[in-house]
Formats: sequence, C-alpha cells, structure tokens
Amino acid sequence: MNQDLTGADLLPANEQTLAGFGLDPVWLVILKVLGVFVILVIIVLVTIWAERRVVARMQQRIGPNRNGPFGLLQSLMDGFKLAFKEEIFPTAADKMVYIIAPILSVVPAYMAWAVIPFGPEVSIFGHTTPLQLTDFPVAVLYILAIASIGIYGIVLAGWASGSSYPLLGGLRSTAQMISYEIAMGLSFVGVFLFAGTMSTSSIVNGQVELWYGLLLLPSFLIYATAMVGETNRAPFDLPEAESELVGGFHTEYSTMKFALFFLAEYINMVTVSAVAVTLFLGGWRAPWPISIWGGANEGWYPMIWFLLKISIFIFAFIWLRGTLPRFRYDQFMRFGWKVLIPASVAWVLIIGIIRGVSDEYGLTPIPLSITAGVILVVGGLYVLGWNVKRRRAAHLATKTIPTKFEPLAGGFPVPPLPGQEYRPPRRTLTGEVGDASSATVTTDEEVRGG
Repeated sequence: MNQDLTGADLLPANEQTLAGFGLDPVWLVILKVLGVFVILVIIVLVTIWAERRVVARMQQRIGPNRNGPFGLLQSLMDGFKLAFKEEIFPTAADKMVYIIAPILSVVPAYMAWAVIPFGPEVSIFGHTTPLQLTDFPVAVLYILAIASIGIYGIVLAGWASGSSYPLLGGLRSTAQMISYEIAMGLSFVGVFLFAGTMSTSSIVNGQVELWYGLLLLPSFLIYATAMVGETNRAPFDLPEAESELVGGFHTEYSTMKFALFFLAEYINMVTVSAVAVTLFLGGWRAPWPISIWGGANEGWYPMIWFLLKISIFIFAFIWLRGTLPRFRYDQFMRFGWKVLIPASVAWVLIIGIIRGVSDEYGLTPIPLSITAGVILVVGGLYVLGWNVKRRRAAHLATKTIPTKFEPLAGGFPVPPLPGQEYRPPRRTLTGEVGDASSATVTTDEEVRGG
C-alpha cells in the first residue's frame, strides 16, 4: 500500500498524459537503450548466481564460490566458456531456422522493456526525461504481443533440430504458453477497468493511494501463477523435463546458441516480474512506510524500490524451483484450462458488475472490489482443497493394502506402507531364516554349549 499523496502524483491515472515521451534527442535515446541492456545483463548474471547459491543452501550445499568474491563471477565465466566452445550442427537440422530460433527468443525478451517504467522524470546531462524508453496508450498490449513472438523461437528450435525430443519439447511449449497466456491476459482486464488506460506509466500513477495487487487480489494471484507457467519455470518446466525429454527444445543446441536460450529464459523471468510490479505493486513507487518520506518517489531513488520489488519475485521463482516437484503434463494443462481460465473469466465478470453498479449508483468500487476479491480467493482455496481431499479419499478407498508384508516380493527391498507392520525374521543357529513370530530364542548358554 502506498501513501505518497504529494505533487502531480495525485492526478488520477486517466488524466495522465504521454506528452513527456518522444521528445528526447537521439543520443539520449541511445544512452537509455544501452542502459536498459546493461541493467538486464547484470540482473541476469546476478540472478543465475543467486539461484545457484540459494538452491545450494536449500540442499545443504555450498554452491559457486571460486570465481570472484562469493563466486559472483561464476555466471560471467560460464558465458565465456560457452562462447569459446566448439560449435556443433546436427546433421538433420534446418540450419537457417536452427540459427534464427535462439535470436527470435532473446530479441523479444529485450524489446518488451521498451515500455517498462523504471522511475519518474530525472535529469540526465541537463535534459529532463522519464526513466522509460517510451510509452503509448496500448503499452500493455505491446508487451503481450512481443512476449507471444518469443514462443516462435522455442517452437522453431524444436522443429529445426531434426530430433524427436526437441520436437516434443517445442510442442509442449506451444500448448503451455498459449494456455497460460490466456489466463495472463484476462488477469490484466481488471487493471484496465480500474486504471482506465493501458499505458504503463499511467497505470503506475493510478496506484498512488492503493496498489492494484490489493484492490484486485484474484487478478494478482492468477497472474503470479500464470507467469511461472509462461516462463517454463519449475514446477511448470514441462518443456525442459530432463527426466523424459532430455533438455527439451534446446537439446541439440550448444555454445552461444544455447547461451541465448538461457539468456532469454532469465530475461523473461525479469520481464514478467517487472510487469507484475508495474501493474499490481505500484511500479517504481516506494512502499509504505518508506513513502512517508517526501523524497522517496523523486530522483533516482524510485529505481531502487523498483529493483527491490523485482528481486522479491525472482526469489520466489528460485524458491519454487528448490521446493516444489514438477507437475505431470495432464495436471498442468488441466490446471490452466479448468482452474485459471474459468477463475479469470468469473473475476472479470465480477469486476465488470462492480464497476457498472458503482457508476450507476455513485458507490465507491474499492471496498466492493476488495471484499469480492477476498471472498473469491478464500472460496477458490476451499474448493481446491476439498477437491484434493476428495480425490485422495477416492484413491485410498479403491486401494487395498495387504496385511502381510513381503519386503522382497518385487525383487528388491521396499519399505512398508501405512497400516502394515514388518517384523524382521530371526536367523537360527543353523543359518535358516524363520518367521519372527515363531522363531525360537537362543540363549548364550546354548550357543556356548553348541
């Protein structure tokens, strides 16, 4: 929740203008583009290092600690290693498409950042300019369109490799990204209805008093779930399931082409996190109580809050990878089509009704939206838990557990199931193995006497 109510920030989002964009000189535009590129590269390198260190700590390991202080240069050294390795082209690959595919994945990942606001207007070498490359009335739709182009890179990589495992991984990616992009797009509708615009800078300015993540809690939770599936991250990393598809769509890639896919995956992680921060968590605005300080949302300080919020989402990505097992593919698709998308449609209808009733009778939509969101989230969690409990009870009812336990019945030792009791056999003096219930106890005197 943000409480900064000073200056021009008090203007509602639908009154914000885009007059400050498109007036920068060419050299300043090039400087801002280079700045975004360098920031993304640094964030990716730090994210890879942080993921390896955090997961290592979760698994009681050390993680990278050799290259640089605390192993901070490990990601950079891995990049150099990939750059100088021998390049291999599969014999059955379509070489032109094989080369274009990784480029088609990484370029849209960078292009999406053209409309992400890093902060308010600042002075750069005497020129006042917003900390954002550009903005326009349908900027959020631009992000969705650019993100969908990256899917073609993965699909073409799987097809052009000329191998069955990459092809299956590419097909999975196609179904997965399309399915979860629908839920992701529907989660934005509530933001558009309350902000009255699709401009990213105007949406940030519309969250002066209350973040949309609190006002539209179901939308935020649906997006937070869909963005994990959209980026092929655990537990939704089915296109790269090494237990069944080796490496998925990039199995036949090596050297810098594999590095480009790796770079695109982590940039997409940062991109979806930045979109979540922009649309639901106030963007670059300082959280309460930091926002009480008058200069918290001025100058270059907002860039710090923006990067800190992104870091929280990145840590959540890493945390999920280190704790949750991978879904089955049918479970994953069923969750997207039968849970997320119906919940998104229902929430959009509720928001539309709330906005219509509020405009008709002059009511304040904020308390109605918060109340409806909390009820929908609690009800959804209850129904989901009840369904899981019902399925588990039905499974246990159809499963018979034998009372007599044979640990070596299948050819290898297995532990007993719940409800079974195993008593190890006693070995007699003759070397024969008998049942524990009928085995005789031999005393020390009998052993010495024998």
